[in-house]
Amino acid sequence: TTPKIYNSQGSPRICVVDCGLKYNQLRCFLKRGARVEVVPWNHDLSTVEFDGLFLSNGPGDPSMCQSTVENLHKVLKLKKKIPIFGICMGHQLLSLAAGCKSFKMAYGNRGHNQPALHRGTGRCFMTSQNHGFAIDSATLPEGWEELFSNANDKTNEGIVHRELPYFSVQFHPEHTAGPEDLDCLFDVFLETVKSKLQRGIDLNVKEKLIKTLEYHQ
Repeated sequence: TTPKIYNSQGSPRICVVDCGLKYNQLRCFLKRGARVEVVPWNHDLSTVEFDGLFLSNGPGDPSMCQSTVENLHKVLKLKKKIPIFGICMGHQLLSLAAGCKSFKMAYGNRGHNQPALHRGTGRCFMTSQNHGFAIDSATLPEGWEELFSNANDKTNEGIVHRELPYFSVQFHPEHTAGPEDLDCLFDVFLETVKSKLQRGIDLNVKEKLIKTLEYHQ
């Protein structure tokens, strides 16, 4: 598979790592004006110029995708801290690249009504999920923390770096046949990318997410 560009005149430039990409995720970027370059799951990311990196959903065991994890680890080690956002498999791959461990769940979490608790605000959001593996929050390395957890089984539903522009979620915020409560995560990611690109300012993603997800009357 070769890289494919959508909305070539758009901005910012988002590189999408295709691990089993859903087109709804592409639409979430395109309707917000971004230029999107989709690359295969094992693509050498050093050959692509981008302002933000998005890791898509996909099937199976994240530990089997070692080449993707190694590529992500290289991006995390770059002196220039490029914003990263992952969903589902993308969340698990970012977690592994950061140093976490994954495990196979007994039954998995599937459906349109999985409750996810946001650690920063304590709010509960209904989410759409379909996964059989999860990240062990106890293995999160220094600098990272749990972003969301499942209200039912307490499994990890997301991670965020305390200072750097990296975050990911286990659920599907783009799933328009289900809950759309967290579609705003795409806005947070793109605002973070634009802030760095246009003003050279690194937004604190953790704090930005708290402000965005707080209850507003």
